[in-house]
Amino acid sequence: MKQLLTEHIPFTVDKLLVEQSIKENKPLRVSGIIQRAGVKNHNGRIYEQKILEREIKKYVDGPVREKRALGELDHPDSSVVNLNNVSHKINKCWWNGNDVHGQVEILPTPAGNIAKALFVAGVPVGISSRGMGSVQENSDGVLMVQEDFDLLCFDLVSTPSTPGAKLSPQQLREG
Repeated sequence: MKQLLTEHIPFTVDKLLVEQSIKENKPLRVSGIIQRAGVKNHNGRIYEQKILEREIKKYVDGPVREKRALGELDHPDSSVVNLNNVSHKINKCWWNGNDVHGQVEILPTPAGNIAKALFVAGVPVGISSRGMGSVQENSDGVLMVQEDFDLLCFDLVSTPSTPGAKLSPQQLREG
């Protein structure tokens, strides 16, 4: 049975760059690992590379290319991205080994401004995939994400589950 699957990855940003983006009213861009294949996360799940490759390709060819790869501040209990809660957009995604990297632009929306304020305050914020799919426990007790997985988006969250992934500031972009 398909269920809502969410994964969390921590990232850090430079406080001065965040403050500069607020002062100059420019969007903040961060980049880094946004998902990992073949690694057990803190939720006890593993996403096989072939499944993530398929879903990242669909995500890049669709929402990213069409400039509608939006995410929310916090995971809702829904498979729909609510525009009232959008905080950022994914500008690019690419593979480096088993890691999916992304360039994330914090938007000047109410939720995006909250995210910037959290960064300024030094609050750790993570990035997390949201998708629909099923899992099956293997002989080692690990939950394997199944072929029916559909990646929906990446949200900003407070509790990371994917180990060792961090985003860092990239640049400020003209308004």
